[in-house]
Amino acid sequence: MLILGINAFHPDAAAAIYADGQLIAAAEEERFNRIKHWAGFPVESIRYCLQAANAEIKEVDHVAVSRNPRARFFDKVLFALRNRPRISLIRDRLRNAARMGDLRALLAEALSVDPAGMKQAQHHIEHHDAHMASAFFVSPFDEAACLSIDGFGDFLSTKWGIGRGTTIEPLGAVAFPHSLGILYTAVTQYLGFASFGDEYKVMGLAPYGEPEFAETLRAVIRPSAHGFELDLSCFRHHSEGVSMTWNNCAPVLGAVYSNELVRRLGPSRKPGTPLECRHRNIAASLQHVTEEIYLTLLRRLQAATRVKSVCIAGGVAFNSVANGKILQETGFDRVYIQPAAGDAGTAIGAAAAVRHTALGFRREFMMSHSYWGPEYSAFSINSALDRARGKLDAVNTSRQGVDDDDAVCAYAAEAISSGLVVGWFQGRMEWGPRALGNRSILADPRNREMKDILNTRIKNRESFRPFCPSVIAERMDDYFESSYPEPFMIKVYTVRPAQREVIPAVTHVDGTGRVQTVRREDNPLYYKLLERFHRLTGVPVLLNTSFNENEPIVRSPEEAIDCFARTALDVLIIGRNILAKPAAASFHAVNKAVTAALTATQPAGSR
Repeated sequence: MLILGINAFHPDAAAAIYADGQLIAAAEEERFNRIKHWAGFPVESIRYCLQAANAEIKEVDHVAVSRNPRARFFDKVLFALRNRPRISLIRDRLRNAARMGDLRALLAEALSVDPAGMKQAQHHIEHHDAHMASAFFVSPFDEAACLSIDGFGDFLSTKWGIGRGTTIEPLGAVAFPHSLGILYTAVTQYLGFASFGDEYKVMGLAPYGEPEFAETLRAVIRPSAHGFELDLSCFRHHSEGVSMTWNNCAPVLGAVYSNELVRRLGPSRKPGTPLECRHRNIAASLQHVTEEIYLTLLRRLQAATRVKSVCIAGGVAFNSVANGKILQETGFDRVYIQPAAGDAGTAIGAAAAVRHTALGFRREFMMSHSYWGPEYSAFSINSALDRARGKLDAVNTSRQGVDDDDAVCAYAAEAISSGLVVGWFQGRMEWGPRALGNRSILADPRNREMKDILNTRIKNRESFRPFCPSVIAERMDDYFESSYPEPFMIKVYTVRPAQREVIPAVTHVDGTGRVQTVRREDNPLYYKLLERFHRLTGVPVLLNTSFNENEPIVRSPEEAIDCFARTALDVLIIGRNILAKPAAASFHAVNKAVTAALTATQPAGSR
């Protein structure tokens, strides 16, 4: 049985496919069209999923979308009668909802096939049900509390319940217009970070400030008997409406906050202007109050369900700083957040909800890694390199004999320990927004200057933004004040004080790191590289950031080569090919590292 799940006409459009209860593939559309957070119908992601399943669309038994325009219909009508939003706003919403009416027709048109052959059952899964399903049904838990929390979807911002086996029983919800996600977005915009999805920048900025404005923001959002509520005078989304553009493009969201929020916090920051102490303190205050609301919800959920496991999804579930405090502060002992916790993940949730809730099949799949995207053969990689040869100012050192995984890892470890920055392209692309060892830029975490080098020379991004550590899973407790595994880089933990001077490049200003634990069984090659670096330096940690430069993470060999060529990356390791830039100041160290790597991997009798 094939079940295709999609997130469509919504930011982070994506597709995923199940075959006989196993997830086969999942990918975001932005990786194919190179437009961040792209919103529309994810036709290229669907093509990829069908190819991965070796199937045609007519062979799919069920197609599910993570949206139900009929959900909470009377609540929507009542709200419209009470608040009388602009006619243009209502028209836009109705037009967007109408697109979702006939999934078979949409698929037939997008894939250029005869609609007469489209016989699959179609399912509209409510947005937050898909979020909760995306977490619980792929988790290792038979029973768990479930929380979905984001901006908005199907007229809710938050929903919670309890999952048991193949069902999720809803227990409560927070309805439009109240939203913790909208609060974070509003203050993100106020602070001059205007692009869709910039909330993570504010989270990175927060440790540089003090929560001076916490009381002010507590008056803007407060806990209630039903979860929480906003002081709506500080927002525009419920009255004037907010302009939204997300039809086959990068999402654009108009200003969510009102003049009342400006009156309370002072003048807003214009994009590109210097960050002042006040801005840093507002960021710190927002993070502080967000954690209060988020953790209070979780404490209430734990008390209501009396279970020790929790599964979380939704955009707010990407608040990794708050996630790192769940085990200490909520009564839960186990936490599962899948790598695409945001709206892209609802593609998996929609498919899983059909499989388990609608059809009643038992659970057979657990997501322990994130590698569900495309991979490329050695032939494809070599062909891409041949096409780029005339334009690429680099030497393919792999022709000197680096032809197996041990040698590649030995070379990479030597290069990184020598201060070089390495683009690492291997295996299947990650699902979700984090590079987790297959589409990564890697560097030495011991180098105190590396954060500034990467931010200014390669990533071209704000200097306050931190970089993340990948650590051998068995050694996590040696470096972080937690031994709880985190394979998806979605929780922030405190770096042990004694280790902060050892790995300064991945230790944020507040002494924390957004960690990824790496197990041999999940990613053997990346684990082998970490082992090699550990043997070489005594440190089982690498600095790991996404392989991109202000664009979606690279998907194909061509994109990796292009990013390598236009940035200050020193080395590209793509499959078993190793490219080094001869113009780099450290090129001689690269050649030395190649020789050392080859020598180290040769049998002793042949040296």
